[in-house]
Amino acid sequence: MTVITRFAPSPTGTLHIGGARTALFNWLFARHHGGRFLLRVEDTDRARSTEEAVAAIFDGLEWLGLDWDDEPVFQASRQARHVEVAEGLLAAGRAYHCFCTPDELKEMREQARAEGRPVRYDGRWRDRDPAEAPAGVPPVVRLRAPREGDTTTDDLVQGEVRVANRQLDDMVLLRSDATPTYMLSVVVDDHDEAITHIIRGDDHLDNAARQSQLYQALDWQPPRFAHIPLIHGADGAKLSKRHGALGVTAYREQGYLPEAICNYLLRLGWGHGDDEVISRAQAIEWFDLDNVGKAAARFDFDKLANLNGQYLQQADDGNLLELMVPGLEAALDRKLEVSDRERLLAALEFLKPRAKLISDLVDKSLFLCESRPLIPNPKAAKLLSPEGRQLVQDTATSLSSLRDWTTVALEEAVRTFAEARELKLGKVAQPLRAALTGRTESPGIFDVLVLLGRDESLARLGDAGRGQ
Repeated sequence: MTVITRFAPSPTGTLHIGGARTALFNWLFARHHGGRFLLRVEDTDRARSTEEAVAAIFDGLEWLGLDWDDEPVFQASRQARHVEVAEGLLAAGRAYHCFCTPDELKEMREQARAEGRPVRYDGRWRDRDPAEAPAGVPPVVRLRAPREGDTTTDDLVQGEVRVANRQLDDMVLLRSDATPTYMLSVVVDDHDEAITHIIRGDDHLDNAARQSQLYQALDWQPPRFAHIPLIHGADGAKLSKRHGALGVTAYREQGYLPEAICNYLLRLGWGHGDDEVISRAQAIEWFDLDNVGKAAARFDFDKLANLNGQYLQQADDGNLLELMVPGLEAALDRKLEVSDRERLLAALEFLKPRAKLISDLVDKSLFLCESRPLIPNPKAAKLLSPEGRQLVQDTATSLSSLRDWTTVALEEAVRTFAEARELKLGKVAQPLRAALTGRTESPGIFDVLVLLGRDESLARLGDAGRGQ
């Protein structure tokens, strides 16, 4: 048997983080078993489905590296097939027309609530002659579901899930305007695409019993179900925007790497011993449903940021620079020049250990490309007092005669200067840093001098010494 999984988002918004994890688990399961991963856009809610949302979902999946096999299927385009299946159930006596009016359904719900009963359709048209139908009431088509016994699902994560059939009502397959419902459409599409495994959030667990009844009515073999726990916030509450339930593109804009996002989502509810940093190849090799837990996973921004920082350390400097370029050019309001790029590439080995996000790298590297004279931030400005400016100017004069502009030579020269003034090295380095970077934090001051180069360094020191 060839394993076939699917990711079936509704295009009513961007690809959110919970959906991304569902897609990842389906993708990994298919790749682990040498199978196929399909993408289906469940766009039957035409009022809320948008082309922008479809594009955002595709973009999010591509950014995460979750490629799909075959062309995406748009559920709305298969409406005729869904209706055909419902009509076949009608002809076989496994579905029926229900002529309840909206007022009757409202009364049914209100009575159930008043009596403390679950709100369910009471089956009043299940065995009634359609000839008794009231005039002008378009019917819906309902499944003739079993009333006795249980519907059992052997879930690959949750185990055996048994639901008494009396707890389920005769669900609607076709609405009164003859359009198919989600329940009908998803079962037909999963069957026609030969889906073998449905991996989704456990908020769909109730749907599994209803869909199993429909498979039974159609004499179709159901796929295996695997309902994975939802993601909660760090406080244990249902994940919301305040916890980080953002669109995947928002994480990209905040400076996360797709590899880190996938690694983190993989570890939310699945584990492989004590392994934390897991490559894509390892994930494909190791992933299976056996190690998916039943408890809700908790989203932790600090852990995600730390993991992202580890991926930054391993990333290729050239690729990192390209990811930094949009943020740098936006902050500088100009295009980067060749000299900027060369300086930034040389600086990355010093910048990466201090960064967790791409945005950190952008912020920490801006000083390398800023135009003179620099505008120091408030903390740096305090260091450039009249005394500090004089110290910077004197240091610049001392360094101007230095022939060997290397970290070793620069450190020796600055230490010699500090000792001659009976100052600790930090007393000299701090105003130098403020003058060279406009900040109080940066890579080592001697590395900064080398990265900026002799001419730019002396020019910046001269600006600060003159109070410019």
